[in-house]
Amino acid sequence: MENKTVAQIVASDMRTATIFKKYGIDFCCGGGKPVTEACKATEIEASTIFKEIEMLDATKADSDFDTMELDILTNHILETHHVYVKESLPIISEFANKVAKVHGNHNPENIEIAKLFHEVSMELQQHLMKEEGILFPHIIDCAIAQRNGEKIQVPFGSVQNPIRMMEHEHDIAGDVFKKIEKLSNNFTPPEHACNTYKALYHHLKEFQDDLHIHIHLENNILFPKAIEMEKSVKPIQ
Repeated sequence: MENKTVAQIVASDMRTATIFKKYGIDFCCGGGKPVTEACKATEIEASTIFKEIEMLDATKADSDFDTMELDILTNHILETHHVYVKESLPIISEFANKVAKVHGNHNPENIEIAKLFHEVSMELQQHLMKEEGILFPHIIDCAIAQRNGEKIQVPFGSVQNPIRMMEHEHDIAGDVFKKIEKLSNNFTPPEHACNTYKALYHHLKEFQDDLHIHIHLENNILFPKAIEMEKSVKPIQ
């Protein structure tokens, strides 16, 4: 385990994501570092991480995403994370706009939070459309073709091309939420916060937590496996 990266550990057992999250260790976009290296930026010892991982019941994981057929994993991402994003964006946007309007004078950070969330909301909507319209259908077709020994049409040269774009957009969304997290004092509302204020920060944290899992499943499991899978599927000439 000591030689594995954070991303590899989480890929093999998704329950470990909560451990890394608790100690502020990035397991999605920045998950390519070994645990010992990732811990250098924190005050936590790597041995503490390993002990907590060992305490998990290693015989059962909630879902073994690392061994899923790629069409099944893709559909899981669509049905779970894409649906969550689409349902959550308008709700959080409404909360953010209201809190910025009502509390912006005394807590101006909420004006910037609303602005940042509006920007990332627009970007994520476009991002999902690209994944759903281009990349994900191709991955699903490749998985089915591989099982059936069929040839497949490759509309964009290689799956690596859209994947590079999606990973870049993941980095952008992750960076925006780091700014929101800092502005919101780690999603901690002040004592005078009204219920809408509290709800906004709660939903922002929940959204970021889901985004971390969402990006991890794509960057560290789906995308690298899709690149390898495409090599074994014959294209239609």
